[in-house]
Amino acid sequence: MYDYDLFVIGGGSGGIATARRAAEYGAKVGLAENDRLGGTCVNRGCIPKKLMVYASHFPEYLEEAEAYGWSKATSDLDWSKMLTVVNNEVSRLNGIYQRMLDNSKVELFRNYASFIDNHTIQVGDKKVTADKILIAVGGYPIKPNIPGIEYTITSDEIFSLPEQPKHIVIFGGGYIGVEFACILHGLGSKVTQIIRKDLILTGFDHDLRTEIQEAMIKHGINVVTGSQLKAIEKTNGGLKIILEGETTEVVIADQAALSALGRKPNIEKLGLEKAGVYLEKGTIKTDKYSQTSQENIYAVGDCTDTMNLTPVAINEGRAFADTHFGGKSRIMAYDNIPTAIFSTPEAATVGLTEEEAKEKYGDNIKVYRSKFRPMYYTLTGKDEKTLMKLIVDQATDKVLGAHMVGNYAAEIIQGVAIALKMGATKADFDATVGIHPSSAEEFVTMR
Repeated sequence: MYDYDLFVIGGGSGGIATARRAAEYGAKVGLAENDRLGGTCVNRGCIPKKLMVYASHFPEYLEEAEAYGWSKATSDLDWSKMLTVVNNEVSRLNGIYQRMLDNSKVELFRNYASFIDNHTIQVGDKKVTADKILIAVGGYPIKPNIPGIEYTITSDEIFSLPEQPKHIVIFGGGYIGVEFACILHGLGSKVTQIIRKDLILTGFDHDLRTEIQEAMIKHGINVVTGSQLKAIEKTNGGLKIILEGETTEVVIADQAALSALGRKPNIEKLGLEKAGVYLEKGTIKTDKYSQTSQENIYAVGDCTDTMNLTPVAINEGRAFADTHFGGKSRIMAYDNIPTAIFSTPEAATVGLTEEEAKEKYGDNIKVYRSKFRPMYYTLTGKDEKTLMKLIVDQATDKVLGAHMVGNYAAEIIQGVAIALKMGATKADFDATVGIHPSSAEEFVTMR
């Protein structure tokens, strides 16, 4: 007889969703979390980042208001106040997660958990047993082994910087580096972004990558391409950033440099070898049912090699709970998962990129593109553009991918994602009446 039907290691979005769903089915559930509830998304990711995105847009709103007849307005950012209200919201969400667990009768252990064997877990000074165990420990940002790297911060620390950086250098061209480059630039910091390749956002559609990078440069962000960090030295004037590659210039930042060069699973202290859980390329190896190499141990979210997105972790966890405790066998479907980059301009995407579609379908695809200045900017005179793109299989007329750069891209692509998930054709898009005047109507009027 085990202490628990299910024990969850990790109190992030995936772990909490799984624990609550299993408990709803009548399972006795325990959960261990040694940090704040909500995981990366709530505490050091999606939520505080998106609130800072909102904050970063107010200067442009004030400027653009003049074109619409409002008197000139000036305002200064209180960095400390902004971080205080952002972190207060995080604390409020922590409390909500606590109440959700309490209401679901999930027993919470405020300690780190590690395996003794495949059914036994050490949680603080207590040993517990469980029939099934779910690992949902997420990931953490990593830093390269480079001289002076200790002077950099990661995305985890950006929400507690005591002062706004005057000039911040950001290493990395992934979505985290891009988003924070845009956020800090919008808040008034000078930003230099160092990327190893010619374009940001490797893995996304080429047109989307190009459009965002060109806009970032036009807005005033210094994007240094084909270069990487060689060393950092601390001087009286700030941080001396030494580069190598196409550019060997020296960049001087103030006391802030952000390393956004990747993340890895938070699994070092779990004792996975004691439970016989295998790794593959540094992540927990799972099958389509989220099962690890041990039949009673499962894993979801960023500690596995699936898509590192909060909604994916939640859906994986709920599929596991439905299958094993709800009598509703199902698996997570990874096709047509929408995602967004909260850069300025914003971008969102669902389905295949043009490059992926060409690789899979060859010359049988047709690409529809539309690039225009949204009505909002016609009075401001700003040269801001929206890009929309559909990729279609000519043999079946099925829409394979949809991509957008521009205001409200995430909100618009969320709706388009439903159509792709249902297998919509270009004819279905064409038969849909657009909402006029809106940017979104362009998706149903492209020819």
